Amino acid sequence: MVVAVSHSYSPVDEYPSLSLPAWLSHCLVEDFHHPHPGELPTGTHLIARAFQFAYNLHQEQYRASGEPYIAHPVAVAGLLRELGGSPSMIAAGFLHDIVEDTDTTPEDLETRFGPEVRFLVEGVTKLSKFNFSSKTEQQAENFRRMFLAMAKDIRVIVVKLADRLHNMRTLEHLAPEKQRRIAQETLDIFAPLANRLGIGRFKWELEDLSFKYLQPDAYREIQDLVAEKRTDREARLDRVLEILRDRLTLLGIHGAETSGRPKHLYGIYQKMQRQNKSFWEIYDIAAVRVIVQNVDECYRALAVVHDEFRPIPGRFKDYIGLPKPNRYQSLHTSVIGLTGRPLEVQIRTEDMHRVAEYGIAAHWKYKETGASNLAASTDDEKFIWLRQLLEWQSDLKDANEYLENVKKNLFEDDIYVFTPKGDVIALSNAATPVDFAYRIHTEVGNHCAGVLVNRRMVTLDTGLQNGDIIEIITQKNAHPSLDWLNFAVTATARNRIRQWYKRSRRDENLSRGRELLEKELGKQGFDSFLRSSPMQSVAERCNYHSVEDLLAALGYGEITLNTLLGRIREIVKTAQPAHDVTIAPSPSPRPSPSPSHGRNRLAPILGVEGLLHHMAGCCNAVPGEPIVGVVTRSSRGLAIHRQDCGNLANVEGDRLVPVSWNPEVTNANRQPTYPVEIRVETIDRVGVLKDILTRLADSNVNVNRATVKTRPGETAMITLGIDICDRSQLDRVFTHIRKMSDVIDLQRVFQSGD
Repeated sequence: MVVAVSHSYSPVDEYPSLSLPAWLSHCLVEDFHHPHPGELPTGTHLIARAFQFAYNLHQEQYRASGEPYIAHPVAVAGLLRELGGSPSMIAAGFLHDIVEDTDTTPEDLETRFGPEVRFLVEGVTKLSKFNFSSKTEQQAENFRRMFLAMAKDIRVIVVKLADRLHNMRTLEHLAPEKQRRIAQETLDIFAPLANRLGIGRFKWELEDLSFKYLQPDAYREIQDLVAEKRTDREARLDRVLEILRDRLTLLGIHGAETSGRPKHLYGIYQKMQRQNKSFWEIYDIAAVRVIVQNVDECYRALAVVHDEFRPIPGRFKDYIGLPKPNRYQSLHTSVIGLTGRPLEVQIRTEDMHRVAEYGIAAHWKYKETGASNLAASTDDEKFIWLRQLLEWQSDLKDANEYLENVKKNLFEDDIYVFTPKGDVIALSNAATPVDFAYRIHTEVGNHCAGVLVNRRMVTLDTGLQNGDIIEIITQKNAHPSLDWLNFAVTATARNRIRQWYKRSRRDENLSRGRELLEKELGKQGFDSFLRSSPMQSVAERCNYHSVEDLLAALGYGEITLNTLLGRIREIVKTAQPAHDVTIAPSPSPRPSPSPSHGRNRLAPILGVEGLLHHMAGCCNAVPGEPIVGVVTRSSRGLAIHRQDCGNLANVEGDRLVPVSWNPEVTNANRQPTYPVEIRVETIDRVGVLKDILTRLADSNVNVNRATVKTRPGETAMITLGIDICDRSQLDRVFTHIRKMSDVIDLQRVFQSGD
């Protein structure tokens, strides 16, 4: 006899092609048995409904790997759940691609899932449906929007990080060129963001995955070397851990967790590059971690470590007393291990360890207040970096400059200095008193007349060090100097200096900008065109509130004439021809030369065709920096200056000629080079010049001159003449040299005259 056994229906049966995680299956079953018709879903019901909605819309879509697209949102939601995300966050993980990849509108999402889910999804959605003049501009606009959303709800970036992490885990299915582009963006922006938020487990994996695709040979080599040393390393660490456990128990510290962990591959590679050492010369590829019950036991455990193993001087860091800006807390010390090789030891509490792994997700603000609104809390030292990013939204109009400053701000390590009252201020590495003054307040910076560092008067270009006590001396009639731009490090300080000059000379800049544009468009109908709606659209397209602001920026050099003309052409093409204004196809500041001297497609500078010209030696402009021509009083023709060159202050407006770099030459494989002089202040040791020259050679930079000045007991001053292709190469050179531990200061040197 056959007995038929009936099975009760489960909603999980509807998804036979998917391997659903247990937590999601539980949500689906609970939602099935406890429906909530006619009201917005919450809790597990919200998670289940979001999954079902995403599944239905993504049902006919597939990833590059061939698997159903819904597998990606499920993985993103799972990562958010691991971080302790709320139901709204997990729902946003399921729905984060809905607006971009389907016909669903944000309004539809709000109707089905509420305003909180809608906001999170909108904050993560890319701007791929908008048109931009370049990929750089599109990327910059994406980040501007993302950071604005972060300021309202920090969970936006956490959802985005989970999305990016899963995409990086499955990157092998894309074309190599796309792999490298996504990996570079991840390394430049998203891994540093994870670090700033303290989400260590995301940061390390994002870095290693980016490393894998950007430098596959180096990745495999280090991976093999780490695996090769694994057996010996683990045996050595086990012995150290056994000693520490016994000593901690004898001291009455019970329940301490001790473990050894290898450092992630990209961290090892960075150390090899920074210290110019081989893998076998790197001693701390693994670290010992001790987790205890409370702060008191942290310091007692530190005493045990230093008593059992010899500490290395200068290698102790107390991040408990002075936490990192991302809330990371721990004691770090390096000691001589059992085999005579240095060993890193980290000591922290369980709560500190949770923050180190999950960062801001370890104690979500919205759990306490119902919303993660950081707009009112960006004064918090922990989020000063986010406040700076928000300030740049309006300060930095140029997409390239914005992206460079974002990357620099996210990457650079902070230093900690003190006000005379003992308040701790975090600043970018190599910051100066001018940076400190503008960090305190814009007016303090604008009226800065001097500075005391540790009660000693120093110059304003002095590099600040950890622990310095800074006192700014202000005077009512003091004002910024353009020379400060040569040594101010932080983008905030540099922007405030420029803004002061723009405001103080607004009428002059406005007049000059108007004159430059009028020369190109002609006088006929010019005034009515400036008042037209298309011109207002041009101003907004260039991120300015009004046409006057746009013209002042043109006069100041914040936007180039070629860029502005390009924007006008774009807007006029789509507008009705209601204004009798002729826009020339390209700027022509002088009458056209004879045919034998026509525009050279490979001429590096546009706007000087047929004219005698030379690069001004006072500022040594390079491609990527806004330039302007100056009619000289000698027989040398035009002198090409940077637009922010200090020697232009007293030049009459009628001697200025709009010029620009030729993009065809800038983008060519073989670019001309331009001389630049840099000055490096460094610790005086044997071989330091050789190390600097090696880094320059690795960057394919030619050195045509080098001078070194040293004095016993003082730092060395190295002046180098180098040949640079463009500004981006110069920035990379500065980044590579600044990473050297011996380098104290690095500046570009300008001359006082042409």
